[in-house]
Amino acid sequence: MLQLRPGCECCDRDLPPESTDAMICSFECTFCRDCAEQRLHDHCPNCGGELLRRPIRPAAKLAANPPSAVRIHQPGGCQANY
Repeated sequence: MLQLRPGCECCDRDLPPESTDAMICSFECTFCRDCAEQRLHDHCPNCGGELLRRPIRPAAKLAANPPSAVRIHQPGGCQANY
């Protein structure tokens, strides 16, 4: 099950579970659409994988399957580490 991380790793923008602006790689690194497209050119800076829109979990399923509360923020900005 996807973690649905709560924010962008680059700019720390909030990305609630219903956000259509959340982008993830296959390792679930999470970025906002602006950072993914403008800064990262749709590639994860951590693994080099493709960033795609994160699916939205149905609201009725969130109570039993809550999103992650763990924020991951890279204060150094978005730099490719792969």
